[in-house]
Amino acid sequence: MSVTTNSFFSPEDVIVLRGALDKWCLEKRIDIKSTEAQFAATAAIGLFQSGYNTSERLLAALREHKGL
Repeated sequence: MSVTTNSFFSPEDVIVLRGALDKWCLEKRIDIKSTEAQFAATAAIGLFQSGYNTSERLLAALREHKGL
């Protein structure tokens, strides 16, 4: 996965992002290494940067994301 902006994430941010992505993949029965999971990770980063900065809020936003 590549991020096109100069963003820096703390270890806590990474835990939030990974936790939400792991739960989303589990719910969707998608392998974390799949292309679909990579798209979801990119979406998760964008959502996180938009203010969805807890695992619960981020997971809810991923569930509602139209492109996933």
